[in-house]
Amino acid sequence: MALKGTLDGETRRAALLDLASERGGLHLSEAAQLWGVHPMTIRRDFEVLESIGRVRRVRGGIVPVEADAFGARQGRNLRAKERIAEKIVPLLPDGGAVGLDSSTTAYVLADALPADSRFTVVTNGLSAFESLARLGGVRAYLTGGEREEQNLSLVGALTLSAFGAFHFDASVISALGVHGESGTSESTLAQAAVKDAMARASATVILAVDSTKLQSRARVRALTLDRIDTLVTDLDPADERLDPYRELVGRIH
Repeated sequence: MALKGTLDGETRRAALLDLASERGGLHLSEAAQLWGVHPMTIRRDFEVLESIGRVRRVRGGIVPVEADAFGARQGRNLRAKERIAEKIVPLLPDGGAVGLDSSTTAYVLADALPADSRFTVVTNGLSAFESLARLGGVRAYLTGGEREEQNLSLVGALTLSAFGAFHFDASVISALGVHGESGTSESTLAQAAVKDAMARASATVILAVDSTKLQSRARVRALTLDRIDTLVTDLDPADERLDPYRELVGRIH
């Protein structure tokens, strides 16, 4: 049975956001059925909510930005992120220089590095830096920049300059979305610029994303897939969900 079908656009969008916040997300087809309107109407509502920074678009629906804050995301898909970290540790060059972004996946990786690690690691992630600082053998650098609360990260010109001052053997970069056609994407231009700076400074770029990010897009383009050397997910490398990326990246783990 359709609900609230006669609401004006602004009121409907507020109700959509309330429901998405309550559930942690909302699917387009379900919203169209509940509100008794055409899916294109809901799609336009989603686009408006995304344009004002209230939601992030995912495959088939939306996730509210408020529910996507760093603290909430730390525990989401944790086993998948731990599996990704397990795969990445052997890929990192012993004693090498590593760039690490501010994602929750990077935080899990920093927490999973062996106690005797001898890396030089540069990160713009405040939580990752705290974990790295506890490893006596790791020389950890925190970039300067402007604090971005949603990701507990540093962004801006100082951040880009800091990453550009290094030659990384490898950088580990996550993303809000990764799509076979458009590459990786982020919620803000500032985050996309950070990922670009890291990739430019790196001999090897490792993209670390859990399977929920596959074939999804956020609103800001970041890296094209030809800039990715290795894609690491929680899936078995033979999983068919990775087929769209096989000819576009160097290796899949």
